[in-house]
Parts: sequence; structure tokens; C-alpha cells
Amino acid sequence: MPTEVIPRIPDPVRKVVRNTIWASGRATARWRGLPDFLVIGAQKAGTTALYAYLRWHPEISGPFWKEVSFFDRHWWRGEAWYRGQLPLRTDGKLVGEASPSYVFHPLAPERVYATVPAVRLILIVREPAERAYSHYQHEVALGREPLSFEDALEAESERLAGQVDRLRADPRAFSRSWWDHAYVARGLYADQIERWLEFFPRDQILVLTTDELGMRPAETYASVLAFVGSSPHELASYPRVFDRDYPPMRPETRAALEARFTEPNRRLERLLDRPLGW
Repeated sequence: MPTEVIPRIPDPVRKVVRNTIWASGRATARWRGLPDFLVIGAQKAGTTALYAYLRWHPEISGPFWKEVSFFDRHWWRGEAWYRGQLPLRTDGKLVGEASPSYVFHPLAPERVYATVPAVRLILIVREPAERAYSHYQHEVALGREPLSFEDALEAESERLAGQVDRLRADPRAFSRSWWDHAYVARGLYADQIERWLEFFPRDQILVLTTDELGMRPAETYASVLAFVGSSPHELASYPRVFDRDYPPMRPETRAALEARFTEPNRRLERLLDRPLGW
């Protein structure tokens, strides 16, 4: 697995490397292009695996690490900074980056449209109750979630209150609670896709499911390559990336979440005009 796709180095070293790359990138920004495609989300839905598969294609390139997060977290740094994260346009390769927080950010669609209106957008959606629990376990593992899953779900509305207004008002604003603790809100996919459709035509957005990627990886990979305009390519294998073992969700919690997501899932199926089996 190429190390430039999913670097796993200690945080202090990572920061030094990142700052060095940022400085070099700014100095050469004029020779760096903008992306041909973006994997915009969803978080904990398989974006890391899909982006790895794409980067293993000999005609596809991208930044040193997966998540640049320009159109949400680093927008205030400007386009030259963004170009500096991307490779030099010297070999004719397609360029793409993957930041799964994009789909959820209230201002990302208009920012992307203002910068790269012809970009191809790829979204992976996962059954939202499972996505929420995987997200929660991720935050627990990082030491950013002290509550039980049930208490975290109960606290979500209070934690997120006013955070979207903050993000809209200040391009430099960063909300830790919005970033880390939006377990249910990030699974309301129809709301998020509709925001993107205000700026982009439907045929510019490819929506996949985690199950499709997991059960039919070669076929799904081929459809993504065709969508971004790359030549066909087959991988020797399609490994899962960053799997984590954790206890199962409580049945009563699952039932409550599935009930909560019933109507949003129906809206998503109508929007995509296909059943999802959730």
C-alpha cells in the first residue's frame, strides 16, 4: 500500500512534514492545478478505502495525505494555499482529493462551485445508524468522547446548537463539537445532497453506498473510474482500510436510531430514485 495515500506517522513529525510541504506548496502554487474530482464524504462510510483504490491507479494523483479540508476548515487560507497542497501538473494525471467533512459543511457546496465548478463529486453513504456508531467509536478511540453512546446521542442537539451559525459567520471558525459529535446529523444525507444540488447538476455527483463498495469493489471501482474520466484499471485486491473492532450497539439503541432515520432514509431514496435496503 503506497505510504503517500494513508500516511501513519507520529503527530509531531507529521506537523513538521506538513508545515514543510505547505511552505513548498505556496512557493510553487502557480504551477499546481485544481482537482478534477473530490470525494466529499460521508465520514466513516469508506472514503479512505475508495481514495486509496483511486490513488493506486497509475493515472491518478493527489495530495500527500487524504484530507486537505480546504473547503471547510482551511477556506480562509485562500486558493494559493489549496493549490499548494496538490501535485504539480507535469504528467497529465487526473488529480483528486478526499475530505469526508465536505458533504456536511453548510458552506462547502458554494465554495467548491466558486473554485472548481466543473469538478466531479463522489459521495459514499452508509446506513446512518451504523455510521453514527462507527463515528462514535472513532471519537472514543481518539479520546474525544467521554460520554456513552446513548448519552452522546441525547447531548447532540445541545452540543450542536448555534454551531452552523458560527461557521457561516466566520470563515476561520472551527467547531470541535460540530466536527466530532454530529452523530445523527451527519446521517441526514438528503438534506446535505440537496445543498449540493443547489449548485451542481445531478450528473456531476456520483452517490455510492458502503455496501456496494464492500460487496462489489471491482465493479464499484470501475464505475468511479468511468465517472472521473480515467481509463479502466483493475487492482489485485480491494482491502478494507482502518477496520476497528468494538462492542455491538445495544438493540434498543439501534431500534431507536432506525426509527429516527426512517423518514430521512425514505427522502434519500426518493432523491436518488433507487432503493437502499436500509
